[in-house]
Amino acid sequence: MFANTPEPPYYAVVFSSQRTDGDNGYGQMAARMVELAARQPGFIGVESVRGDDGFGITVSYWKSGEAIAAWKADVEHLAAQEMGKRAWYEHYELRIAKVERAYAKSPINVNVGDLPRAKQ
Repeated sequence: MFANTPEPPYYAVVFSSQRTDGDNGYGQMAARMVELAARQPGFIGVESVRGDDGFGITVSYWKSGEAIAAWKADVEHLAAQEMGKRAWYEHYELRIAKVERAYAKSPINVNVGDLPRAKQ
């Protein structure tokens, strides 16, 4: 599902990871982290995908760099980070970016018969 982001500027935290084999409590902790992040001041939303090969990307959106720093320092989040390093991730990379411009193609429901026809 797409995050409902505001007009820029805002920040994106891009977390790319390769999971280890087995769940080892990961699914439950991942759900808890989304729930906890959503309660943090400055949180905007999150988008996440993971392939069958274990590679995943999670992008969380934040109002400020200070909000990101506060989330990184959250005690429960720190414990999850440590578990990730020890048990859940073979490799990960984290990138923080300032979103300065954003645009989208929104889904539209158009009846093909209502479209204008080209002149013959």
